[in-house]
Amino acid sequence: MVGRAPSGTAECEPVASTRHFLVFLGIMILVILAGSAAQHRQVAGGGLTESHAHVIPIYLSTTVMNWLLVWFVWRGTSRRGVGLLALIRGRWAGPRDILRDVAIALGCWGALLAVAWALARLVEQGGEKSLDLLLPRTPGEVIAWLVTSASAGFCEELVFRGYVQRQLLALTQRGSLSVLGQGMVFGLMHAYQGWRPVLRICAFGVFLGAVAAWRKTLRVGMIVHGWQDVWAGWLSGLVLR
Repeated sequence: MVGRAPSGTAECEPVASTRHFLVFLGIMILVILAGSAAQHRQVAGGGLTESHAHVIPIYLSTTVMNWLLVWFVWRGTSRRGVGLLALIRGRWAGPRDILRDVAIALGCWGALLAVAWALARLVEQGGEKSLDLLLPRTPGEVIAWLVTSASAGFCEELVFRGYVQRQLLALTQRGSLSVLGQGMVFGLMHAYQGWRPVLRICAFGVFLGAVAAWRKTLRVGMIVHGWQDVWAGWLSGLVLR
């Protein structure tokens, strides 16, 4: 499924120039360094922020950053004649396609929860700063969180499983390396959460990369990703309270 890429196929070709990819990786390094600095910054109360008061601007800024990354990817891929739909690889032809992808996504989400449970047993909680103050509490914050989660599901899948994974596949000609590589970049982008959560997010990214390679589309991963963000950041607190 994710072994050696078949030679001579369109998927083995880069979707953007090497220069564009290097600039993208430079942007990722800056994001990683900024996130690491935020995790190690002295903040009263042991959390990532001192106050819950400004979470909606944080949600919105995260959404804007994700869409800026999509714009950057589009700028690079469009010069090769590759549109965003080509990165997603296919559109729904009708209700049956939607139901099929939703059903597959539910199964993948269940497998993802099992992986998360296993990792939680293997990697104990450490001294990372809490993200609790960033989670939504009011109806307005919940709506903003849902928008942010949906945007993350679309944007991050397109950027990492669509763009980065395809670029790495063209570079290495190995499906397994492209899946592992994009998962590492995706996880490190969340350095603001601390190294233990980064390990779990890397596994999350690798899992979604394998799903993209298996299904030959990003649609399933987008559903899983967006739903997982909704669940982890808000809905699980209501259901499991």
